[in-house]
Amino acid sequence: MAPKDPAPDLSPDTLSGESVARLTQAATLLRKAERPVRVLRAVAWGPEVAQRFFAAGERELPQVVYPKMSAAPVHEILAAARALIDGDGPVQAWLRRIADVIAISADMLQALGTKEFHRLSVQLYGSPDTDLLDCDVTPLDLAQQLDQVLSSFVGVELNLNAKGEIKINAVDLGARMAGILQRHFGAAAPKIEIVDHLSANALAGARYIRLRRDAQFSDRDLAQLVQHEAFVHIATSLNGAAQSAFPILGAGHAGTTRTQEGLAVFAEIISGAMDPSRLLRLSDRVLAIKMAMEGADFLQLYRYFCDRTKDKGVAFENARRVVRGGMVEGGAPFTKDSVYLEGLVRVHNFLRIAVQETRVDTIRLLFAGKMDIEDMPAITTLAAHGLCVFPQFLPPWARDLRFMLSYIAYSAFLNRMNLEKVRVHYKDMLSRCAPPVAERAGSNGADHGAAVDGTASPAADAT
Repeated sequence: MAPKDPAPDLSPDTLSGESVARLTQAATLLRKAERPVRVLRAVAWGPEVAQRFFAAGERELPQVVYPKMSAAPVHEILAAARALIDGDGPVQAWLRRIADVIAISADMLQALGTKEFHRLSVQLYGSPDTDLLDCDVTPLDLAQQLDQVLSSFVGVELNLNAKGEIKINAVDLGARMAGILQRHFGAAAPKIEIVDHLSANALAGARYIRLRRDAQFSDRDLAQLVQHEAFVHIATSLNGAAQSAFPILGAGHAGTTRTQEGLAVFAEIISGAMDPSRLLRLSDRVLAIKMAMEGADFLQLYRYFCDRTKDKGVAFENARRVVRGGMVEGGAPFTKDSVYLEGLVRVHNFLRIAVQETRVDTIRLLFAGKMDIEDMPAITTLAAHGLCVFPQFLPPWARDLRFMLSYIAYSAFLNRMNLEKVRVHYKDMLSRCAPPVAERAGSNGADHGAAVDGTASPAADAT
């Protein structure tokens, strides 16, 4: 048997001063190359596209014109950056991966509206058929299972004592959110903007959260927006902007999307903000991307989402997300939305192993900027050299890890059990149970909603 390659030396003296200077210069150039490569902005549709679609009776494929972009200037800057990346350490490998991602992203935007756009999209974001760490499961498998299990709960009032969900308008939601964000971020709190035109109900940037004026929200929406957009996406943007030695950590390029979205969805789950409808929306997008890859056009996707949501505006938005940047005629979708479920699985598995290996430092370093989980060898090397500062802004569950550590330590044992034997046992037992009865008035069925700025849901704290 051939001897194994020695483990890489990650000690603080592996980077010389001269090497650091060249790598920080390369990182600055990568940040410069990344700035014009704004994928979501380039694939966006103007409000007139939806207006024309509904005015025509929802019978015609949308007509979309995308901006023209040349990838050549981006490749020039990337060539200069690559020339500075010498050596084979984890930091050098990380910077080369970023250069590759920016290059593919620029080429993808140059190919807007074509099949080539879709091919490059799969390279960057994967697809519903992407294998998850050679485990013979895919995002499509997870989406199908979620659809099978959770569809029966849509529209069912799980809290039988609730008197219906309270609707909140954008102005009131913004005021409630602003107080939460001020307590968490202080002077760096993102600005809440109420706007008249927005494709979705809410949209977050690095320093703002925009809410559509005519949208209606719930307490659950508030918790999800705070946990997902603010405590993860905005926090990693602010923490990344503080990384003066390697400013590329402030850039949310395509190579960071899988981990960033997975981390944000995990935050919804671990904080108790997730619900079946939200998880089904994520799985529906994966199923729709697969449909589009197999030839479904925009109209077929729109009708699919109409059946799922019963809301034509939401159905249009969901179908738009699938085909934006690609071809409305079908066969070439934008695959970004498959990363939510894939990223969730990868983040959850990483956190499990990080806990088992007692590497809690890596959990918090995930928030030091925009990064992929696979970048962690480079990030820890930078931290060892004092070139990556620990994040200032962490979600409550990552700052106080007691609940997550307990949950993961317990759930790790469950993975050792034979789930099929457990399922057969309890399925047989439940088949012998009496039919379900409605919960009687007066019972103690308090609403255990999500804790927006706590470490976990109130349900977890009510023991």
